Amino acid sequence: MTSEDPYPPAERQPVTDHRHGHEIPDPYRWLEDPLDPRTEEWLAGQDRLWQAAAARLPDRERLLARLTELSVTGLVTPPVWRGGRRFHLRQSGCQEHPVLYCDDRPFLNPADRDPTGLTTLDDWQPDPAGRLVAYQISRSGDEKADLYVEEVDTGKLVDGPIGGCRYSPVAWLPGGEGFYYVRFHEGVHLHRLGVPEDVPVLAGGPVSYGVQISADGRWLTISAGGTGGNSLWVADLAGGDPARPRLRTVQEGAHVRTAGAVGCDGRLYLLTDRNAPRRRLCVADPAEPEVWRELVPEDPRAVLGAFTLLDGDRLLVSRTRHAVGEIAVHHARTGERLGEVPLPGSGSIASLTSRPEGGHEAWFTYTDAVTPAEIWRYDARTGATSRWAAPPDRLTLPDVKSHHVEYTSADGTRVRMVVVALASGSGPRPAILSGYGGFGIPLMPGYAADSLAWVESGGVLAIANLRGGGEEGESWHRDGMLERKQNVFDDFVAAAEKLVADGWTTPRQLGIWGESNGGLLVGAAITQRPDLFAAAVCSAGLLDMARFHRSGLGPSWTGEYGDPEDPDHLAWLLDYSPYHHVRQGAGYPATLFTVSAADTRVDPMHARKMCAAMQWAQQQPQQQARQQARQGCEGSRPVLLRHERDVGHGARAVSRSIALAADILAFLAAHTRP
Repeated sequence: MTSEDPYPPAERQPVTDHRHGHEIPDPYRWLEDPLDPRTEEWLAGQDRLWQAAAARLPDRERLLARLTELSVTGLVTPPVWRGGRRFHLRQSGCQEHPVLYCDDRPFLNPADRDPTGLTTLDDWQPDPAGRLVAYQISRSGDEKADLYVEEVDTGKLVDGPIGGCRYSPVAWLPGGEGFYYVRFHEGVHLHRLGVPEDVPVLAGGPVSYGVQISADGRWLTISAGGTGGNSLWVADLAGGDPARPRLRTVQEGAHVRTAGAVGCDGRLYLLTDRNAPRRRLCVADPAEPEVWRELVPEDPRAVLGAFTLLDGDRLLVSRTRHAVGEIAVHHARTGERLGEVPLPGSGSIASLTSRPEGGHEAWFTYTDAVTPAEIWRYDARTGATSRWAAPPDRLTLPDVKSHHVEYTSADGTRVRMVVVALASGSGPRPAILSGYGGFGIPLMPGYAADSLAWVESGGVLAIANLRGGGEEGESWHRDGMLERKQNVFDDFVAAAEKLVADGWTTPRQLGIWGESNGGLLVGAAITQRPDLFAAAVCSAGLLDMARFHRSGLGPSWTGEYGDPEDPDHLAWLLDYSPYHHVRQGAGYPATLFTVSAADTRVDPMHARKMCAAMQWAQQQPQQQARQQARQGCEGSRPVLLRHERDVGHGARAVSRSIALAADILAFLAAHTRP
C-alpha cells in the first residue's frame, strides 16, 4: 500500500454476463477465487490496511476488556433425559467451548480433543438407554462434521468417523443398534453400528431434512423441504425392515410448513401453518396420517412455537407474542386452554422439553436483555416454576430499559422494534440498528455481551422485527421473501427514520450491523440510503444476488430469494443486489466487512467483491487520499475488510467471538461520534 493509494489495488475487468436480457457487470469476478495469487495479494493488503486502522480505534482495548468481563457468565442448556440419565451442555466463563455432561460428569470436552480451540461440538444425541452418544465435530469453522459414537461409561469409541454430516439429526433405533441420519445434500440414511455401508432411505437434494423416532421406537417421521414449504412422511417400524420403511404421506409438496412427531400417548402431533400463518397444532392417528383434527387453534396475535406432553393429559404450548415469549397449559385431549406457566419476566423462551415418556416436569430456557440464559423447571403437580440451573458465573449488570416501539413502513405496514438504552440518559446518542428479516427466523430479546457493552457506554441499541422474519408468523415471512424482499429493506429504513424522528439518534450517529442474511440487509440499506447512516458493519453478508446460488449453501436458498436462472426472479434480484448498485460519489457510510475464510454457508467472495467495489467508489482526489492514508483513514469514511482464517460461519471459540465483537463495536463507536 502506498501513500498515493490507501486501498490495495483491484483491477476492474470488463466482465459482463448477458442473461435473460440483462447486462450484468462483474468487474471483480477474479476475486471469487481465493487461491488466485491476485486475490491472495489483495487480501494481504486488506489485512495490513485493517490492522493499521484497528490499532488506532480509541475504544478497542476498553471494549475488549469489558466484553471479556460480560462474557464470563458461561452457558447451561436444558436436560435431555435418556434411560434415567441427564445430558446437557455447560460452559464456564473461562472455557472456549461448551462441554457435554452426563449427569454431573463431563463426558465430551472439545478442548481435550484440540487445545487450539478450532474443534467444535456441533451436535449430539444419546441413544434411548443413555448408553451411547452420537456426536458431530467439525474443525476450523467449516461445519463439515464427522459423526462418532462413544460409550458413555467407558469413553470407548464404538463407531466413526461418518463423514458428510452437517448438523444432522440423529434418530436412534430401539436398543441402540443403529440410527437414521442425514448426509448433506444426499438425504436420509440408515447406519448400523459396525457396518461400513449405510443404506439410503430417502434420496436427497439441496433441502433440509428432519428425522425422528417416537419414544417407544415404533414410529419414524421424516421431513424434507425449506422455508417455502415441506413434505412429511410417517412409517410404522414395528415388525418391518428399518432399511425399507414404508413411508406414508402426511403432507407432500405443499407451500406450507408442517413439523410432525408421535408423542408418548401414541398420537401424531402436527405443528403447521396450513391455513394458519401463526401456526396451529393438529393431531392424527399415525396409522391414518392423512386425517387431521385441529387440537389447538391459531392465536391471531401470537405465533405458536413448540409443545411438549406431560402426564395427566397436560400439553404445554409456547408462543411468541410480539417478540415476547409465553407458555400456556392445554388439555392434551380436548385442546382446552387451562392456564399459564408462570415466567420470570418478559423475555424469550426456548428449548421447551420434557422426558421422552412424559412425566410431570418440563424445562425451558429463559433470557432477556440483562438476564443470561437460565434453565427453568415447571412442575405440573403444583403449577409452579423454579430456576433449575443458571450460568456458572454471575456479574453486576447495568441498569437498562427496553422500549417497545411501533412505526409505519413505506407501504403503511406497522412494524415493531425494541430499543434498549440506559435507564438514565436522554437526547440523541450513538446508536446501532440491527435486523435480520429472512427465512422466517424471529429476532428475540436476549442477553448479549456486545449489546450491553454498547448500551452501558451510553449508546442505543435497536432491533427491528422486519418482514421476512418469523416474529408475526408465516404471512410476515412471506411478505419479505422472493419478489417482496424490498419490503424488508423498506422496513429497516423506516426503523432508522423512526429512531431519528423520535430523538434517539441522528444520521451522523447511526450505525447498522447485520450478519448473514442480515449482512444482505446492511448491503441493501447502504446502497439504497447511504445518507441515513454514519457507519455499517456487514458480517458474512450475501451481496451478489446474481451469483449467490453458485457457491456455499446458495443452491438451497433459491426458495427464499429466488432463482437467478429464472428470468422473472433475476429481475427482482438485480433490483436490490447490493454489489450491482455500488456507485461512485454516493457518499457511503464508513463500512467494515467481516468474513471468515472457512465459511461454507456464505462464500466470502461476496464481501471481497463488494469491498473492492465500494473502495473504488470511495476513492478521493489524490491530495485528500494521501492525507487520509497518513491519518490511517481517521476522520474519513473508510471501507475496510476484516478477514479471519481458521473459523467459519457458525460456532467458534469464545475468545475469537469476543475479539470480533470488540473490533466491530470499536469501529462503530469511532464513526458514530458526532
